Amino acid sequence: MTASTQSKPLHLRLPATSANLGPGFDAVGLAMALYLTIDATVAEDFHIEATGRSPDLCAKLENNLILTTYMDVLAVCGILAPPLHLHLHNEIPLGMGCGSSASALLAGVLLANHFGDLNWTSQQILEEACRREGHPDNVAACYLGGMTVSAITKDGLVTATCGQNLNWNLLLALPSASLSTKKARSLLPAHYSRDDAVANIQATALLVAAFTQGRGDLLRTAMQDRLHQPYRAKACPLLPLLLPLTENPAVMGVALSGAGPSVLLIAKSPSPATLDDMIRHAAQDSGLEIVHTTISTGILQS
Repeated sequence: MTASTQSKPLHLRLPATSANLGPGFDAVGLAMALYLTIDATVAEDFHIEATGRSPDLCAKLENNLILTTYMDVLAVCGILAPPLHLHLHNEIPLGMGCGSSASALLAGVLLANHFGDLNWTSQQILEEACRREGHPDNVAACYLGGMTVSAITKDGLVTATCGQNLNWNLLLALPSASLSTKKARSLLPAHYSRDDAVANIQATALLVAAFTQGRGDLLRTAMQDRLHQPYRAKACPLLPLLLPLTENPAVMGVALSGAGPSVLLIAKSPSPATLDDMIRHAAQDSGLEIVHTTISTGILQS
């Protein structure tokens, strides 16, 4: 079956995400106001124009996660995908633990739903993207915004969102070298002690309370982790250098962004003008890139 070539253009804006936030491993994600923006129209051939971060990579047709997801979703449904012209503007760092693959996967599913006339519900879209990603934290936060907690149960994906309106500053410290999620996962042990598991359960409970109640004072404790960050520290050397910044009153919490190597800092608003200098001094890198952003409310599509 061939999809209709008369579909209206689609505009998408998908936020970056920071998963885990310390202890919420594979369960918690935070949407950030850095966006992958896509304008898509049916065309005679596939073509991508890209601006923003990493435009050459984003414009490649070969092994493009957005397009391969789009075509595969429709192929599974028995539909031949119509070629698309995409104009992308990307603000999301690639390979830095900022949810770039989740936003691309979700974009591909949304494009398939629109141009294939699938008429999927939001739940179906989310579950398809989560299945392809392998874990729900980034995808759910990208779609729903705020701080989203996710669980995959025998009955499907369950989510809850909070903290969309919190006036907290988010700072991403971006090292020069990227780290693949596959490599970051390979660093983790197969088993954990009961003490480590309990500590993370307690911290994650506090983390949800902090975002639900706007309790920034809880984050210093709530963003502590014993399941993945200690094992990834050697591959993400920026983390141990920046963790002590929680001693500064302006910094409420510090954690790896997703699997790293970027580090997310949550700061009070307004933050002191000297905060970037403090981060670079702690990182021992005067040229360290620091991106300032805020919490996003999720995707926009029109």
